Amino acid sequence: MNAHMEELEQEPFDVAEFIERLTWRTSNELGPEEFDPDLLHETFVQTIKDLTILQERQQRKCEKLEEALKDEQKFHASNIDKLQEKHQVSVDWFHQLDEKINSVAGKIIHLGEQLENVNTPRSRTVEAQRLLNHMSEFLIPGRLINDIFSDKSKLFEAADIIQKLYTISQDLPTEKFGEAKKKIEAKYDEIERALIEEFANAQKSEDIEAMKHIASILSQFKGYSQCIDAYIEQSQASTYGGKDIFGGILPMCRHHYSIIKKVFASPDLVMSKFILNIYQLKINQYAQTKLEDRRDLDKYLKTLYDMYSRTMKLSGDLAEFTMESDDDMLEKLTAIIFAKHLATYIEIEAKVLDAKCSTELRDFYKSKKHQKRQTERFQELKRDVQALIGTRANINIAQIEDYGGETFLSEELAINLLQESKMAFKRCRLLSKKSDLPSNAIRLADILLRYLMHEHVDYALELGLHAIPLAESKNHPQIYFFDCVQKSNTIVHLLEKTYSASILPCVVSTPRYVDCIEKKRIMLDQIESKLDSGLDRSINALLGWVKVYLQSEQRKSDFKPDTDIDTVASPACLHVVQQLMPAIVQIQGCIDGENLASVMTELGVRLHRVIFDHLQQFQYNTAGAMCAICDVNEYRKCVRELKSPLVTQLFDVLHALCNLLLVKHENLQEVCGGETLNSLDKSVVMNFIQLRSDYKTIKISNSLKGMNDHRI
Repeated sequence: MNAHMEELEQEPFDVAEFIERLTWRTSNELGPEEFDPDLLHETFVQTIKDLTILQERQQRKCEKLEEALKDEQKFHASNIDKLQEKHQVSVDWFHQLDEKINSVAGKIIHLGEQLENVNTPRSRTVEAQRLLNHMSEFLIPGRLINDIFSDKSKLFEAADIIQKLYTISQDLPTEKFGEAKKKIEAKYDEIERALIEEFANAQKSEDIEAMKHIASILSQFKGYSQCIDAYIEQSQASTYGGKDIFGGILPMCRHHYSIIKKVFASPDLVMSKFILNIYQLKINQYAQTKLEDRRDLDKYLKTLYDMYSRTMKLSGDLAEFTMESDDDMLEKLTAIIFAKHLATYIEIEAKVLDAKCSTELRDFYKSKKHQKRQTERFQELKRDVQALIGTRANINIAQIEDYGGETFLSEELAINLLQESKMAFKRCRLLSKKSDLPSNAIRLADILLRYLMHEHVDYALELGLHAIPLAESKNHPQIYFFDCVQKSNTIVHLLEKTYSASILPCVVSTPRYVDCIEKKRIMLDQIESKLDSGLDRSINALLGWVKVYLQSEQRKSDFKPDTDIDTVASPACLHVVQQLMPAIVQIQGCIDGENLASVMTELGVRLHRVIFDHLQQFQYNTAGAMCAICDVNEYRKCVRELKSPLVTQLFDVLHALCNLLLVKHENLQEVCGGETLNSLDKSVVMNFIQLRSDYKTIKISNSLKGMNDHRI
């Protein structure tokens, strides 16, 4: 049964596992291959009996424990009842004691009131008698004899007396008591000065209790404000933080505010005056000293921004010491200090930004050894006329100056100009009035647009346009305008970031927002127009050379050789492809995004037109047709780099057209009806078939009958 108890007390207990273990032990005694159901039945019966006995034992134990628990509960319940009775007795005694205390306190208060009613008139009479005695001394001609007004150790007592005498003397007629009033006023002023001196001495030794006591006495005097002024003057006599006063003002205010709260009855008013003195005297004097030198306007602007921003930050830090009614006091004090400087700020800012931008541009062109010239509109017409005359007369009279590939565009220069502008806009946001901020920001933005976009980018694009080679030149054109496009796009991107970060926040949600955006749009439209024009000219120059080169270098014998030759691309084609590939790579490196796709498509479409027109100028025999197909295959490899589905399709169609030059004439009808050529106008197809050297022979046959009928 002990073994059964150990198993039953296991956590968690599983009945199925218990039966399995019992069965296993019974079977294990007989051997693994023998099974005795009777033995197993006896084991189960005996185990059930054992468990029944265990249950009875455990039941008896539980009953004994329950009886013990009930006895213990009765014992504790009895103790609790006794404690509650004692507690009730204590509460009753407490109520009785409280009633007695209240009764005694009421009697004491009544007695105190009676004593006070008796003592107050007596005290007032004594005080009045004492004051009359002192008043009599001031009525007697000559100097005062009583040492209370001359003994420094009795200063506080003398102050109390003289203050009351001074108040009384104000109601006395001057005709009868004039001399006495003068003596009282003189002694009043003397004691007041002595109190202020004592207060200053206590402040030097940081005796808070003495300062508080003297300030309480002086609060009854008319010169109480002099006490406050003396405290402020002495507190601010030492330097705050060395040469830079801003660093020490906040710690100093926190230190003295803790003292002011202990010493003065109205600490907030005293602290407001304390801070007012800092602004009107210390900061104002410090700022004017720093800003009086305007010989270097750039340094002046930086100093003004630094001083104003630090003053504004200080105002925010000191807000914890000001009352709610004075929330805008510090802002007004700051405005007063910098008023004359802020009034002329934008004029100086615009002047400095203009000068800096001008200097940056001048230094840039000087580094390039370039004398900036005035671009004239008639130069475009002059260039076009020279190109036309040169084409017609087959001479080159146009003077194309490419400056050795120099684009006169500099991202570094743009970054410098934008950085200077960012600093200007940063100062503008802080130093401009809220109502003037949009106008001031647009004024600075106009300067940036003029120098960066008009004087630099637009001027460089003008030079770049003039440097683009003429179309249909015999020499392979060296085109630098693509570099102009890349650098212009970079600069425009930097400008847009500057607008978003520095300019637009100044004008957003104002009527000037549209004006700001429109000015930028007009300038960028002008730049974009010149970029489009330059790209168009560059493509024309590149493909014009292809056209001229093929016309001069492509031989008729390439497409109509007298003998069979190896079917390879013609030298003229290979040279054109060889020259086009670097140009395509250059364009891909200079243009990106949708612009790149558009330029590549335009280049491919125009190249297709040049090749298409060129191939129609020749007649082809079988070997020549193979050469033409090889040429077109080379062009197809080249235009794959353009990554334009349209261009790829155009050259695939051109390849199919060239196949018409090679197939047997009896298969022409079938080839022309194919998927590639079926969508073309039949005249285009017929024009290519006419280029075959055997066209006249096949024309009289039945091969073209169906096509001719369709064409008719």
